[in-house]
Amino acid sequence: MKITLKSKILIGLVKFFAPFILGFGVFGVLGLTLERSLWMKFWPLITGYFFPPLGKETIIPSGVLVFGIPPLLMALSVAFVDIVVALFLVWNYDLAKKIPFLGKFMINIEEKGKDFSQKYGWVKPLRFIGIVLFVMVPFQGSGGLVGSIVGRLIGMKPRNTFFAITIGAIIGCLLIATFAQAFLIFAEINTMLTLILVAGIAFVIILYFISKKQRAQKKKT
Repeated sequence: MKITLKSKILIGLVKFFAPFILGFGVFGVLGLTLERSLWMKFWPLITGYFFPPLGKETIIPSGVLVFGIPPLLMALSVAFVDIVVALFLVWNYDLAKKIPFLGKFMINIEEKGKDFSQKYGWVKPLRFIGIVLFVMVPFQGSGGLVGSIVGRLIGMKPRNTFFAITIGAIIGCLLIATFAQAFLIFAEINTMLTLILVAGIAFVIILYFISKKQRAQKKKT
């Protein structure tokens, strides 16, 4: 009985600390191997990915287009963050909710997760594929954290949720990085047309957020 209890405690400790060791270990190696100038551009972007509303749809293009970070490095690094976060949550979901400050944060995110599960009702019938698409497509808050919560809310097994998030994160981040690189090449070929295209996209985004704000105000009234 004591051996079983000790084994459970050991397994619990491994599951809790392994994602942290894996995450810090990988980025520690990157810090030692990348050129200092590149690392000084790289780590603030990865850190910023942990703070909403910044997401892969902003962090990856910023890294590729503004700071000149290689697309593959930028994409796989952001995907890796989602994977490590998902690994921690599928192993420690209930325990993490009991940790001071972190637990409160998770409960708030869980409420967002409920909103997402209602807003994106198509995820539930598709299940595994739904979580892959949910994480892959750059919705705001569609990373490993909320993806893990949504997977739990729709009753998926933790292992399946983790693999779905892993696949979705890698594919989604690679696609965003590829589009960013293609945009950079296109900009070098035709700068004026690129500026017009950027202005048009910015205008559409502004209209979207204005209409979203107006809909939210109508709901309140």
